[in-house]
Amino acid sequence: MNFQLTIVKAGGKIIEEPDLLNAVLKDFSRIAGYKILVHGGGRMATELAGKLGVESKMADGRRITDRETLKIVTMVYAGWVNKNIVARLQAESVDAVGLTGADMNLITSMKRPVKDIDYGFVGDVKSVNSKVLSDMLSSGFVPVLAPLTHDGNGNLLNTNADSIAAETAAALAYDFNVRLIFCSDKNGVLMDENDEKSVIPTLDGELYQQYRAKGIIKDGMIPKLDGAFRAGAAGVREIVITSAAGLSAGGGTYIR
Repeated sequence: MNFQLTIVKAGGKIIEEPDLLNAVLKDFSRIAGYKILVHGGGRMATELAGKLGVESKMADGRRITDRETLKIVTMVYAGWVNKNIVARLQAESVDAVGLTGADMNLITSMKRPVKDIDYGFVGDVKSVNSKVLSDMLSSGFVPVLAPLTHDGNGNLLNTNADSIAAETAAALAYDFNVRLIFCSDKNGVLMDENDEKSVIPTLDGELYQQYRAKGIIKDGMIPKLDGAFRAGAAGVREIVITSAAGLSAGGGTYIR
């Protein structure tokens, strides 16, 4: 088999700014071969939580999710963000289908155990139903995945979108030549987070650990890169972290 599959994770300001989102979705619609879009929406969830008087707490780039926060992220991720993206892709003649991990038992997770931090209703991916995704792709549909999974016992779990993209890529790497693109408002992994020109062009596991120990790589970039290296170890052929413009123009940080 080994057909070309591109998985794009879109997050950061891309989700918040309509013009930027439209540009990314236009570029995504032009990608040849099979494709899957995974989206975030954390900033919008934080904004809504603030309006509802619910405090947002983060640890190592991951949202601590109590029961009220879970309701909010479900409304934002599976509701407005997901269906807005689906509608816009339909306008680009892309037959998109919006899904969470609970739909068709697509992605199961286990609630993160309490160690130093109690993350609440946060899930770590256990399995991705690659057959369901393969069948959808071969039928001409384009899955749009919201960052929510389930535990198989009736509970939704907030799950990092970067992790979902990476685990989905890893699960499909046996049947497809997978290209994984993390797309955000940054040009790539930066030596200096305030200097968009300081892109690290290539990054391997050893260098990643060095930069992480020095605090150069931190916060939300940690789960993104952890997932990227797991995907690479599982056989994903190409992994790049880039900007919205980089989806069509290229560039960014390539993971080796």
